[in-house]
Amino acid sequence: MLMDANKAVLVIVDLQDRLLPAIHDGGAVLAQNVRLARIARLLDIPVLGTEQNSGKLGPNAPEIAALCRQTLQKTHFGACADGLQHILPPGRTQVVVTGCEAHVCMLQTAVQLLELDYEVIIAIDAVGSRLPASRDAALGRLATLGAQLLTVEMLAFEWLRDCRHPRFREVLALIK
Repeated sequence: MLMDANKAVLVIVDLQDRLLPAIHDGGAVLAQNVRLARIARLLDIPVLGTEQNSGKLGPNAPEIAALCRQTLQKTHFGACADGLQHILPPGRTQVVVTGCEAHVCMLQTAVQLLELDYEVIIAIDAVGSRLPASRDAALGRLATLGAQLLTVEMLAFEWLRDCRHPRFREVLALIK
């Protein structure tokens, strides 16, 4: 089952400046999220963000905040407990989930979306945790629960489907 840009929404979970230094390969996780969000915007895929307890942890990294159509403030680890499902655009049934920490907020958000019958896709090279083992455990659990695990590049090419897509060259420039 290929990903469909017309059914997709990207949810970037808690890429907050104060958290990123503690995340294993945090710079790479941030870079992949920026890349994916730019690709999504080129293809008219809505980009949403979440911020965990922003009063204490601060806002999302500025480059992420600038790419998000809307950012949900939350205190629960799973964003649906704070209403994420109510801000997802109608007709968008494929939710790409990225961000931090993979084994806490990203995981619980993805599980809640699965419980609400969304098709959940995890961009595995755009998620992170303090420890690689925690990230890997979260990805393993999500795969078992039915989430699809893809890379940013896989998503981009599935969304494009054809090298004749009008945005192909712009997306390719972001991938390379």
